[in-house]
Amino acid sequence: MVKFIEWSNTLSVGIEEIDAQHKVLVDLLNQVHEAIQQRQGVDAANKIVEQLGEYTRIHFAVEESLMRILHYPEYERHKEEHDRLIEQLNAFRAKLETGKGSMSFELAHFLKVWLTKHIMEGDKRYSPYFLEQGIRPELSKKSWAQKLWHSFGRG
Repeated sequence: MVKFIEWSNTLSVGIEEIDAQHKVLVDLLNQVHEAIQQRQGVDAANKIVEQLGEYTRIHFAVEESLMRILHYPEYERHKEEHDRLIEQLNAFRAKLETGKGSMSFELAHFLKVWLTKHIMEGDKRYSPYFLEQGIRPELSKKSWAQKLWHSFGRG
């Protein structure tokens, strides 16, 4: 089956830790799309969107922590982008929980466009700065974010 969004090097920011987290987000987005295609019920939709929200918050916390530690000059603007997406995800989850919303291709398309645009524009802007500040591009072992995600029984 063709995936809704394929991971490719064009989405890579050149920092393995961040790329690994982006791959999880891509996988969750593919799960959202698959749930829509299979017309899975509201419970399945809620579970996937909840996982997407949880992992998105973990990922954003990692990025924002690095930005603060490294004194990234565009931190405030980047954090505002993160906050807007979290608000939109929370609003969508609330609609699902109250029965006023449903899984739709519109949601999947919005998430795909947002994720790819955010990575391609916002995240690729910080990666050269992070690397200049001494962030290692490769992982020596599984990241703490991946360990945390797996400890929740995810991934």
